[in-house]
Amino acid sequence: MTTHTELPSMRESLLDVAGKKIFVAETGDGPPVLLLHGGGPGASGISNYHRNIAELANEYRVIVPDLPGYGRSAKGVDGADPFGYLADAIRALLDQLGLEKAHLVGNSYGGACALRLALDTPDRVGRMVLMGPGGIGTTRALPTPGLNSLLNYYSGDGPSRLKLEKFIRTYLVFNAADVPDSLVDARYAASIDPEVVAAPPLRRPKSLRALWKTDFTRDRRLARLPVPTLVLWGAADKVNRPSGGRMLAERMPNCDLYEVANTGHWVQFERAELFNRLCADFLAGRR
Repeated sequence: MTTHTELPSMRESLLDVAGKKIFVAETGDGPPVLLLHGGGPGASGISNYHRNIAELANEYRVIVPDLPGYGRSAKGVDGADPFGYLADAIRALLDQLGLEKAHLVGNSYGGACALRLALDTPDRVGRMVLMGPGGIGTTRALPTPGLNSLLNYYSGDGPSRLKLEKFIRTYLVFNAADVPDSLVDARYAASIDPEVVAAPPLRRPKSLRALWKTDFTRDRRLARLPVPTLVLWGAADKVNRPSGGRMLAERMPNCDLYEVANTGHWVQFERAELFNRLCADFLAGRR
């Protein structure tokens, strides 16, 4: 397989999902796969997966939403249970699309959304690929420098391009030179949308109860989750600790773990060719 940086033609929709607007882009035919993006400032579905969509669309119906709070979707996320809120929204999106079941691919915040959806309603998920998912061991250690940088983006002196560039080039990737200026510019422009600044979608938990809900390793349902899962984790991830991959592999009964050398938090971006091959094969049941 080759790495594609050019996007195919995509069908775009702004759907009314449980009373809120969710932006969705689609391409390809075959089994449905939802690509759920991360939660960094200015993130969106297409920007997170632009190196993967064309390749996966050769075999799958690729559905790329902007998560609530991001991109062209409605702003605002319930801080008391953010992962549950996102999971409910994506489940309602499946209903709106007429899908009883779909594969889920989730990076970081989107990985937490996918995992929560699978735990709450495993019958709605075929297979699942998680890349450095959030919510793994969050109550067992202090936040990483990368996660602190993400959570502090809208605090202090507020958002800035310099702040965002440091977060992306220092904490998201292993090799800063891989990130073009155009990507930083686009993410910064999206991050200063007045609606987002007024209600940042990713914040520090405001209570111990809210914090507890963000740690999946405290959820006993993990040990019973039947969904076949592939966890990909960059060995140099500075946002979510790579040890989280081993935590999941030890707790989940049907989980494969692949740790990717010389790679940070963005496996699907930094190692697109490897990611595309592993993802397509795993979702098809090819090993």
